Amino acid sequence: QVQLVESGGGLVQPGGSLRLSCAASGFTVDNYAITWFRQAPGKEREGVACIRTNDGGTYYTDSAKGRFTISRDNAKNTVYLQMISLKPEDTAVYYCAADLLQKLYYSGYYFPFEAPKYDYWGQGTQVTVTP
Repeated sequence: QVQLVESGGGLVQPGGSLRLSCAASGFTVDNYAITWFRQAPGKEREGVACIRTNDGGTYYTDSAKGRFTISRDNAKNTVYLQMISLKPEDTAVYYCAADLLQKLYYSGYYFPFEAPKYDYWGQGTQVTVTP
């Protein structure tokens, strides 16, 4: 049974940092995309960062570029999201999602931030950025 468990969320002041973790179990993460999404109250779920577990290739949305870093430890089946220079608009529930890379690949490209493509989701971890 596939399970994703997020941790590391919390309350932080603007400009602060947090590191989120996504521990995966029930599958071998050799050929998956593991992606962080977030959802703020009243807003749609949006992609943040994605990593390909086969070669470590990464993708970021504009909101994450330069401030967030996604990484993985395949031996621990864990993916991390290091967030710095946090802003109040980063406040959201952060989810990790996983699925086979091949589901996200078409027309010669990967499309890692299409949430409906993912079958496996964690329960989410709350990040609140407030003075």
